[in-house]
Amino acid sequence: MNISAIIISRNEEENISACIKALDFADEIIVIDNCSSDNTRELAEKSGAKVYEISGLDFSYLRNIGKEKAASQWLLYIDADERVSKNLSIEIKKAVKNPESNSAFSIVRKNYFLGKPSPKLERINRLIKKDALIGWHGSLHESPIITGSIGELQFYLLHYTHKNISSMVAKTNEWSAIEAQLLYKSNHPLMREWRFFRILVTSFFRSYIQNQAWKMGTTGFIESTYQAFSNFITYAKLWEKQNKSEVANEK
Repeated sequence: MNISAIIISRNEEENISACIKALDFADEIIVIDNCSSDNTRELAEKSGAKVYEISGLDFSYLRNIGKEKAASQWLLYIDADERVSKNLSIEIKKAVKNPESNSAFSIVRKNYFLGKPSPKLERINRLIKKDALIGWHGSLHESPIITGSIGELQFYLLHYTHKNISSMVAKTNEWSAIEAQLLYKSNHPLMREWRFFRILVTSFFRSYIQNQAWKMGTTGFIESTYQAFSNFITYAKLWEKQNKSEVANEK
């Protein structure tokens, strides 16, 4: 087999079927499901994917499990809220047939916020030769460790990250608890007022200015404010854990 597509999922019943459908060019589709409580697993299996339910909070661990389960020479890592465009699928097939000296390929990801495309594109390493992937590193913001040269693909991976306000807030509430736990386990410095202020300012600035969300008008302002809010909730939950720990130590 040439290509194994690997999807990491958790409560993605609204996305998983469409994500798998866009991967019809892959020789096998593997879903590493992080203990979903909705119908993600059933829908993935119905769509023809091989599903493995794996617990744990380490995202690199989940992606590495995907590598272990894959049978193909090339691995394509995809998130459930991402879609491989038709042009990208054609480009991927050509790349794995004639990789030249490349061990991996970076892909251009185009993010959509509330239905609007972000003007800021990003490159991510997602198409990797199995024997060139040493493994994924980082519990939360994971990245692959690759041996050999990395080529560049030109067509877009579409990322429908935030579809509506309600789902955005619900996802923040769910994932912030996981992120806060990871930060707590890493012995993050105690949260103080100035740290919260810095997080709010830097999160908004990164989204609105550096990622050019200001070009999106009101949608961009809402997205940037949401990014600041989302990070605030994560670190507020971290503060809560740290505060409980301090109280317990005083007893």
